[in-house]
Amino acid sequence: DLEVERGEFVLLTGASGCGKTTLCRCFNGLIPHFYGGDLRGEICVAGFNVRETPIHKMALKVGFIFQNPDSQLFSLTVERDVAFGLENLGMDREEIKRRVDWALEVVRMKEYRHSAPYELSGGQKQRIAIASVLAMNPEVIVLDEPTAYLDPKTALRIFQLLDELNQRLGLTVVLVEHRLDLASRYASRLMVMSRGRIVLDGDPTTLFHHRLEGYGVTTPRLIRFFRELEREGYIVEKLPLTTEEASAVLRRIIS
Repeated sequence: DLEVERGEFVLLTGASGCGKTTLCRCFNGLIPHFYGGDLRGEICVAGFNVRETPIHKMALKVGFIFQNPDSQLFSLTVERDVAFGLENLGMDREEIKRRVDWALEVVRMKEYRHSAPYELSGGQKQRIAIASVLAMNPEVIVLDEPTAYLDPKTALRIFQLLDELNQRLGLTVVLVEHRLDLASRYASRLMVMSRGRIVLDGDPTTLFHHRLEGYGVTTPRLIRFFRELEREGYIVEKLPLTTEEASAVLRRIIS
């Protein structure tokens, strides 16, 4: 059984083809209502049984961000893209404007509201995609490798934004990602998937003591360095996830 608590920041990783995207599509009802297949067991999100709840109702509880932002941006202006879901719900004009303003403010893209999405950079497009989901006021946001087309610096900014949404707004975040070196520092929980099953689940610093390479996962270089120090006999009480933490650990070892 898999349970995700309200307010958690869950990082899900695993080799390509292990079932991460399939699992994500279950959270908002794309499976079983859009994608076919054999679904066994029960899936409940925010109190709703996914099998019994139509997709348009699940969209009010679970926001989904695709790997490529171009998959969910199609309007002529940024604000129309962010407003699209709200208009489909039949909200009044003032409430739509308020939510669009708020969502663009949160992702720091308010000055681009009249811009065409196709004129934006990859990172900016992904922020707009996130804003379009935030405007729906979901309890959970699921992101399927949202930084796949982004450079490391821009990817880090997206992870920082997700951390802010989790900490400040209390959003539950489920992030599928291979870039563990950048993303793991923000996650409260790391899951490793293999052949359709969750094989490891726990605190990132604890799980990095395992040899994740056996599951097709690339362990961050920083973690590999400190695991090597452990093999040489040095005591590393807690594996560092950032360069700042690494500096502190090295100072303790040297002293």
